[in-house]
Amino acid sequence: MPFAWAGSHRLVRRAVSDVKAVAVLAMLLAALGGCASSPGADGAASAQPAGTATAASAATALPSWRDGAARQAIVRFVEAVTRPGTPEYVPPAERIAVFDNDGTLWSEQPLYFQFFFLLDQIRAAAPQHPEWKNNPAFKALMANDMAGLMREEKRLLPLIAQANSGMTVDEYDRTIRAWLDTARHPKFNRPYTDLVFQPQIELLNYLRANGFKTFIVSGGTIEFMRPWSERVYGIPPEQVVGSTQTVTYEVRNGQPTLLRGPKLEFINDGAGKPVGIYRQIGRRPILAVGNSDGDLQMLQYTMAGTGQRLAVLVHHDDAEREFAYDRKSGIGKLDKALDEALTRGWTVISMKQDWARIYPFVRP
Repeated sequence: MPFAWAGSHRLVRRAVSDVKAVAVLAMLLAALGGCASSPGADGAASAQPAGTATAASAATALPSWRDGAARQAIVRFVEAVTRPGTPEYVPPAERIAVFDNDGTLWSEQPLYFQFFFLLDQIRAAAPQHPEWKNNPAFKALMANDMAGLMREEKRLLPLIAQANSGMTVDEYDRTIRAWLDTARHPKFNRPYTDLVFQPQIELLNYLRANGFKTFIVSGGTIEFMRPWSERVYGIPPEQVVGSTQTVTYEVRNGQPTLLRGPKLEFINDGAGKPVGIYRQIGRRPILAVGNSDGDLQMLQYTMAGTGQRLAVLVHHDDAEREFAYDRKSGIGKLDKALDEALTRGWTVISMKQDWARIYPFVRP
């Protein structure tokens, strides 16, 4: 069932005008594991599948990056760790690069994209749940009343759990793919996978061409990201680290089946990110890229290792081409991590100054 986007615009306007409500929404989405369709003809399809990148030279591999301090820091780091016979050299097996997703590889405003999906699932499941009509949270959702929805947070959680559990993992995968084929971003009216950052697509390819293994480490759920991560980013499903839902094994009609449960078993955000990296990757990264306070511990964990290391933050400071937000934002708040980056000399990317191009579908 397609999202009612006319109503979504009203929902978004109310959310943007109510910072407190957005902050509550951000916390709610984090508790739910929150942090698409085919890309445009000249869009995210430029991402090369893992292992196929061939241009190891930064001169040709990073055309959407302006030659500023951020680009230079990244290139110096890659050249240093890939130069055999030097003290800085890092063997390919240890060249692990981790990227947050929301706000780092694609946009996250005015709401996390997965949250739009979760709300739409409630709408789609409503006909099977007539009892919801008396639920104040459901009434607020159907009326596009953001403030009311936030007041009814406790009543909203069970609706999301019911609407997003009980099906097989394969059924849920198909639901995500179908939604991403039809859903559009409320500001740009583009498929969500068009809202990836072209400079980051280039960076992923550049790193892989230089022997790095690239991972997503996100607060979003693995179920939501894995169906499209390889096609869009060149990152296969097994290299996606995220929040996880309970899953159980069952034999249905003689067929082995995995069923989704109603609860999260692990939240891969904040201090959970280093834990997720340890559990799923098994190696400490040498390069970490994030954009918010939710990525701080991942960057700290990366930089605490020995040898050459690089921590990078994306600063959303381009209101004209994307969005501008940082310390006061309820979505993707960048405050403590920015202070630590400035104190420790981490690399901070200014989207306005360092990226000649933001999205694949917009030429510079």
